[in-house]
Amino acid sequence: MTTSPTGNIARLLCTALLVLFCGASSAFAQLRGHGGPVRAVAVSPDGRRVISGSFDTSAIVWSLGPSLFSGNAEAVLRFHEGAVNAVAFLNDGRMVTAGEDARIAIWKPGEDAPARVLAGHRAPIVALAASPDGTLIASGAWDHTARLWSVKSDEVTVLEGHRQNVNGVAFTADGRGLVTVGYDACLRIWPIIGNDAPSIITLPAPLNTVAIANDGEIVTGAADGRVYFISPSGQRSGQVAGADLPIIALALAPDGRWVAAASIQGDLSLIERRTRAMARTAASPGLPVWSVTFLTDSSTLLTGGVDGIIRPWSIRSGAPVRATPLARFDDPDDPVAYYPGDAGAQVYRACVACHTLQRDPGNRAGPSLRGIFGRKIATLPGYNYSPALKKLDIIWTPETLSKLFEIGPSAFTPGTKMPEQRIESAQDRQVLIEFLKRATTRP
Repeated sequence: MTTSPTGNIARLLCTALLVLFCGASSAFAQLRGHGGPVRAVAVSPDGRRVISGSFDTSAIVWSLGPSLFSGNAEAVLRFHEGAVNAVAFLNDGRMVTAGEDARIAIWKPGEDAPARVLAGHRAPIVALAASPDGTLIASGAWDHTARLWSVKSDEVTVLEGHRQNVNGVAFTADGRGLVTVGYDACLRIWPIIGNDAPSIITLPAPLNTVAIANDGEIVTGAADGRVYFISPSGQRSGQVAGADLPIIALALAPDGRWVAAASIQGDLSLIERRTRAMARTAASPGLPVWSVTFLTDSSTLLTGGVDGIIRPWSIRSGAPVRATPLARFDDPDDPVAYYPGDAGAQVYRACVACHTLQRDPGNRAGPSLRGIFGRKIATLPGYNYSPALKKLDIIWTPETLSKLFEIGPSAFTPGTKMPEQRIESAQDRQVLIEFLKRATTRP
């Protein structure tokens, strides 16, 4: 319940995670390997690789292989000091990662450390895009700016004007413009060539994500649960109610037909772009889906979310390509399965993406909670805590753990990388503590 590991530059070759095919149905399992929520997913232009970024501070490069999915993890990329919030491919095969530490890393395939690091943002970076010709990288950050970085030189352009967090960036199909969206409910279309001012379109709700079709149409997802369609010239051309809660991830199929929109509750909606018709809603696990992307065939969708799994979905059926259990971890760490009917287990289930109840923490974003009561903060052997936490004088007791969730990690444990979350209900905090008393001391 503290911080995630700080990044050490290392390259870890994962054990091959075989993903099975079943004849013509192309059935295959999920990609498992992250120790925390999957924040970002991208597919390479040639369709042969996937890169994913996670709250566990790592990015994983997956090889899709000649039969669509061989399921091998080529490498785990560790550099960022905090969550990896955004990933992208350049058209020459290099990879780009960005994160909570406000840095961008450019990676060459097969190398242990970034070939180049871009710094300048003053707050977490949450969005990346590569220009069609591969010469520019766009980034959006919570310092209210977007930036254009030259891949070949040190040139950088700062795009200022958003009044709140910039949550999404996307290049126009011709590469002559950049679209940014922010929590200020503004969509801006920036000319890359020349000094013209951006076109500004104000929408009814804060904007979390954006994508652009090959014909120039702009699609953005909003906090009101709607997907808005904007013409290349900046005119609103339609909207679809995709969910009851904020849309936090959105993707366009390469053939331009489909829009996939995911909500903070886990709803996964498929919209036919030209007709603005809701085609179907996928049966999601009921947890936030943080990232979505299409494979190059435009018929398969990948999602990454809170449970740390990358799932494939069939566009035709709206169902997982291969039926699989919804829990990320084995039964001892699935509290509802291990403690059926326990109210505290239900509250704790939000923690399983980052913490284990077992002695071996595995590849998790946070330390094991085994034996947490009576332990001083930041003292579990084998876990790489941040220096700020090591300076705190906190002993984990039912009272201090309850206080952590009452006022939030950033207030109670300054310097933590733990995602900000509070449990406002005193009753929920109490049943969680009672559950942890049992679960962290069981034989």
